[in-house]
Amino acid sequence: MTTTLTLNGFKAVFFDVGDTLITIPGAQETMHRYLAERDFHRDKEQIGVLFDEAFRTFYYGKVSDGTEVCSPESDRAFWVGIYTHILNRLGATSEPGEEEIIHGWSHELYDLFTSPEQYELFDDVTETMERLRALGFRLGIISNFAPTLTSILRHKGILHYFDPVIVSTEVGLEKPNPAIFRLALEQSGLLPEDVLYVGDHDKNDIWAPNQVGIRAIKIKRYGYMTGDGILSLRELV
Repeated sequence: MTTTLTLNGFKAVFFDVGDTLITIPGAQETMHRYLAERDFHRDKEQIGVLFDEAFRTFYYGKVSDGTEVCSPESDRAFWVGIYTHILNRLGATSEPGEEEIIHGWSHELYDLFTSPEQYELFDDVTETMERLRALGFRLGIISNFAPTLTSILRHKGILHYFDPVIVSTEVGLEKPNPAIFRLALEQSGLLPEDVLYVGDHDKNDIWAPNQVGIRAIKIKRYGYMTGDGILSLRELV
């Protein structure tokens, strides 16, 4: 179901980033290629299924109140755990002594998947940012992401649209802790009722901002996403 909304009364629109503004369009191809280069050959479709399964289970299904320690190290550990899980499911540790190799691969995959070159903007992003800015809206970012986010946004040519840019691993807070939204309000000098927030995660991007009085709307980029929301950023304007 789509949601009808109006921007009347808002002064700013803040955004999540991953699967809201940017995506890795060929994650399974990237992992398949990485593993093949190391003579570890698995079916690309199998990698894709396990990748999607792990992402939904460990990211979308993560039970968290956001009060855990958030740092570059904790972000790396979380995603390294996911990549290790996928590699284990692919049978990478079936031979004795391979644990150290898999550990190294998982760290290299983290570096690969947080590098700017892997990401693409959704096709509605730049035009929507231009239209919102032309209408006088302030734009901002509040995202759970690796410390490479600023360089990714710069690489994609959209960093200049956003102020503030709040990155969990830089501020030590992560969604769904409502404190990260309070911090964004403090840095921007805005009131909760001034801001509309857009993201893809039910708890992180809808429930959490609601706790500080920020209205939020879900964007459903993929067919498996449920609930009310919009299907494109173009629906904002």
